[in-house]
Amino acid sequence: MVRKHMWLTGVFAILVTATAWADSPLRVLIVDGQNNHQWKKTTPLLKSALEDAGCFQVDVATSPSSGQDMSSFTPKFQDYQVVVSNYNGDLWPEATRKAFQRFVETGGGFVCVHAADNAFPKWDEYNRMIGLGGWGGRNESSGPYVYLDKDEKLVRDDRQGPGGSHGARHEFQVIIRDTTHPITKGMPGAWLHTDDELYDSLRGPAENMKILGTAFSNKSGRHEPMIMTIDYGEGRVMHTAMGHHEPSMQCVGFITVLQRGTEWAATGKVTLPIPDDFPSADKSSARTD
Repeated sequence: MVRKHMWLTGVFAILVTATAWADSPLRVLIVDGQNNHQWKKTTPLLKSALEDAGCFQVDVATSPSSGQDMSSFTPKFQDYQVVVSNYNGDLWPEATRKAFQRFVETGGGFVCVHAADNAFPKWDEYNRMIGLGGWGGRNESSGPYVYLDKDEKLVRDDRQGPGGSHGARHEFQVIIRDTTHPITKGMPGAWLHTDDELYDSLRGPAENMKILGTAFSNKSGRHEPMIMTIDYGEGRVMHTAMGHHEPSMQCVGFITVLQRGTEWAATGKVTLPIPDDFPSADKSSARTD
């Protein structure tokens, strides 16, 4: 009887621990501090959008300003389940880069937002994490252009040329290319995104990458990746090229991609629903309060 009681006690303890873990929020770290975009205005929007989902606890790690000593910038990535980058600036210290790489490749989640895919053009492992990037001297040595052509055929284009371009900001339609992935499952096949920069001509390693959503660029004449996932070691990465400024981050489509993409990067699953105010194919939807 004693041995049976001990076994039952052990099972009860495991169940209590599992329940507590299920009920605890997912810990998210947003990294910012440098960006050629207005990170002081957009980080609060990212933080608010995640907290509004009700399943995230969000902290922010802000780097020193551009040109200042970065040696003290050593976020404790291991204390979190997912890192969201709103950073595009000076190279992190080597120890910080190694810690971040170890965090992701051993199972940590990573979400790359818009200009964060401009960052670190010479950091090979970062470029493998994000799949595709732009600017910063990226060219054919960085990897191919990856897009869908006018016939909607996937193309890996190795021709010479710079990585990264966009036209004037405008509303554009996002086409869902993978309707079964947890992030995009249940979304309309096409939805109208609010005013944003439509990135084109991104290039990079694009290894272990899936394109979940695209937008047609009149500038490039191609369907450009807007929502991507990348497997990096044991880690999961969600990369969205959307999110230039406040109006683009107030889009319900962007908010939903951010929330569901962050949950997926952290856990491999998505429980958050598609909201009732999600945009349609011909009408955008924004939350401005």
